[in-house]
Amino acid sequence: MAGPRIKDTAYSPYLEFSRREWAELRDSTPLTLSEEDLAPLRGLNERLDLDEVVDVYLPLSRLLNLYVAATQGLYRASNTFLGRHAQRVPFIIGIAGSVAAGKSTTARILRELLSHWPHHPDVDLVTTDGFLYPNRVLTERGILNRKGFPESYDVRALINFLASVKSGQPETPAPVYSHLRYDILPGQTKVVRSPDILIIEGLNILQTNHGRTADQVFVSDFLDFSLYVDAQEALVVRWYVERFLRLRDVAFRQPESYFNRYADLSDAEARAVAVGIWNDTNGPNLRANILPTRNRATLVLEKGEQHAVRRIRLRRR
Repeated sequence: MAGPRIKDTAYSPYLEFSRREWAELRDSTPLTLSEEDLAPLRGLNERLDLDEVVDVYLPLSRLLNLYVAATQGLYRASNTFLGRHAQRVPFIIGIAGSVAAGKSTTARILRELLSHWPHHPDVDLVTTDGFLYPNRVLTERGILNRKGFPESYDVRALINFLASVKSGQPETPAPVYSHLRYDILPGQTKVVRSPDILIIEGLNILQTNHGRTADQVFVSDFLDFSLYVDAQEALVVRWYVERFLRLRDVAFRQPESYFNRYADLSDAEARAVAVGIWNDTNGPNLRANILPTRNRATLVLEKGEQHAVRRIRLRRR
């Protein structure tokens, strides 16, 4: 059987696939999710269905399984050369992209699919939200309105966390962030216990700021594979506004919600607030800091209407 046609653009670092072409690369990878399993994995306003899981995420899980096996083989080869006992090192996958692009859904689906492969059943997921500075610190620094920008993260703590995981430490704690309270939860941690695979999801994980000095370390240095969830900004703005309206009717109505003051806004008022937040914060962050990192990703999932992936780009090796 002939393989899929690959769009090989001579001057691009990526091989391009339509969704149909990518789906052919599934091979015999089994579908391990049901419609019932999929429901809690979807984002608040996403319409992901099993067809997309089969077409996009099953081939991706197969590719990642091959990467994990190859990376483990390299570690074994290095340890054999050095005469050391082979140490299992977690494979780290980074998922980047804009607010409201669907990073969290992609991360949850991959965690479920990858955990069903026989040689790496222990798959953990951490978001970089836990490494945001607490609101108190952001307020003191005058950057609470820039939450999500690179300077709002405790990058040193994030790098130390990844270094601990990558070095095979049996337990590594990570701070916990509450989207309801819009802040770090004091004294609460999520403990990562040396998983086979760690998925880390966040806005700026591919960020390199303004260049590298000889001794500078970046978050991306710890990633074995990286994804960027992409879409035209006009679509992402629409999804952000739709999500804001849904949250207004659900989470914002809880008294402890940071955004409780928006719960009784009319549709028009809520849309205006959401667009204002996008124009003041999320849009500038996307254009200045997040989008410029897209071409550093190993694989780009390009979305169209209804959050549906329509094209996949895989970096040449």
